[in-house]
Amino acid sequence: AFPEEVRKIIYTTNAIEALNSKLRRAVRARGHFPSDDAAMKLLFLVLNRAEKEWKMPPREWAMAKAQFVILYGDRFTQAMA
Repeated sequence: AFPEEVRKIIYTTNAIEALNSKLRRAVRARGHFPSDDAAMKLLFLVLNRAEKEWKMPPREWAMAKAQFVILYGDRFTQAMA
């Protein structure tokens, strides 16, 4: 029932796939771990490093915001304030 711009934002998995790729790459590069805690620490460090790259919103967000304003009017603009 949503316009295409909104569906792209709602259903996108690119960000999730990119994060999973970083985690898999880190684990694969290490190979094996002496304990579960060592694996958790590595994943924690990878997530912290990846979080610093999350500065820009998806490029479809501007068009999706416009559609949300059309669909929900004041409710959306109040929520964004």
